[in-house]
Amino acid sequence: MAKMKLNYKIIFHFLGLLLLFNGGFILIATLISVIYQDGVTKELLLSGITTLLIGGFVMFHTRNHRKEMNKREGYIVVALGWIVMSLSGTLPYLITNAIPTFCDAFFETMSGYTTTGASILNDIESVPKGVLFWRSMTHWIGGMGIIVLAIAILPLLGIGGMQLFAAEAPGPGGDKLHPRITDTAKRLWLIYFGYTAAETILLQVAGMSFFDAINHALSTLSTGGFSTKNASIAHWNDTPAIQYIIMIFMFLAGTNFVLSYFAFKGKVQKIIKDEEFKLYFKFIIVFTIIAALLIYFRADVSESSVNHPMVFGELESAIRHGLFQVLAIVTTTGFVTADYTMWTPFLTVFFFGLMFLGGSAGSTAGGIKVVRHLVLIKNGFLEFKRALHPNAILPVRYNQKSVSGNIVFNILGFFITYMIFFIIGALVFSMFQIDFESAIGLSASSLGNVGPALGDFGPVNNYAALPPLGKWWASFLMLLGRLELFTVLILLTPFFWRNR
Repeated sequence: MAKMKLNYKIIFHFLGLLLLFNGGFILIATLISVIYQDGVTKELLLSGITTLLIGGFVMFHTRNHRKEMNKREGYIVVALGWIVMSLSGTLPYLITNAIPTFCDAFFETMSGYTTTGASILNDIESVPKGVLFWRSMTHWIGGMGIIVLAIAILPLLGIGGMQLFAAEAPGPGGDKLHPRITDTAKRLWLIYFGYTAAETILLQVAGMSFFDAINHALSTLSTGGFSTKNASIAHWNDTPAIQYIIMIFMFLAGTNFVLSYFAFKGKVQKIIKDEEFKLYFKFIIVFTIIAALLIYFRADVSESSVNHPMVFGELESAIRHGLFQVLAIVTTTGFVTADYTMWTPFLTVFFFGLMFLGGSAGSTAGGIKVVRHLVLIKNGFLEFKRALHPNAILPVRYNQKSVSGNIVFNILGFFITYMIFFIIGALVFSMFQIDFESAIGLSASSLGNVGPALGDFGPVNNYAALPPLGKWWASFLMLLGRLELFTVLILLTPFFWRNR
């Protein structure tokens, strides 16, 4: 049997295509720089043109590739695609000198593309607007997935995109809207773009400037968390309408985008019957009640917040801040309206626990995902029945369908691997003389793509104080979490690289 060699030309051809996308988006940021005359237009233009030229050069020299992509090549393209995009995405920071060191620029870019939202910038408001827009744009590109974006135009190259889609979204819950994967990608991006435009308009009506509105819309729909203000969303604590609008879109961004498509098609029953959505909704309601009651009776929001949050009374403020932080952490958006680590020790541990939940499968949220927790819970209950009835066939059911044993084992494997890397992540951070609370917070936040952590890297601090090696480790954990572990880890196994 002939050995299957890797099709390196198609890998590099696709990486070149991603660089072309990146260069195009940098030019959009250049246009923002021109509009606001922020003084870095030439630098951003140079960044965009450089990226386009490199991408064009790579595509031109690999144009005679074999138009065939298998799973191995799909995994390589996805993992390397995120790294290449992050490397080229550092250019606007480095050339404008907004972030002068490569380590910091790479960290900020990887945090952007993986929609983590962890930042090393100490004074965000002093950064040129064109660079800030590029920073938010990295979120937006990474949110729905740079790979899914490229899939939509793969027919032009004569390449099928299914292998890439499988590598980009390896988790359960991959319902397709249309038999052709490219049509699925287009529909998802149309919904994504529509939500972003709608939030931008609503935030502007509520009182934000257009620049702040579009940046926060880009960050919200991607569940990223980068803000244009040093105080994040706490800057608008005296404008509850802004925070409620962001909450609505955080909820939508953390919901499976397939359900949004069904909603627009009038198929409401599909949404109501979806088990993951029902559990996701219940989690948010229950967790908000717990947080709001504790804030109301035990915490003083005014001591941990910016401006004056008590706009409509203490009860409204407690509900608003509780709901906002629950949504921000469950959906891994990472926006903050207050320093929740000051509310009560219980709430600090409570929000830390929520970092492991994650949003829905098929959303832009990070984390373990609700559907995996649901399958694990159902399987756990079935183990009690199996103990009593060892000969009975008791399959796990999800949305009234039997879940195959392979998927259950995959989810169990994912969960165990996730927790192992959380522990390893915390151990590595502790090697940099970081205290226990900060180390476990950094590990959970980086792996779950949440953003704010605990301790010295909590919601009112940033990651600037993290040592350079710590930033590289955090960047690796962000990539690992964003691509759901296996897509990256499989590249580190020797059998993956053996020609078959």
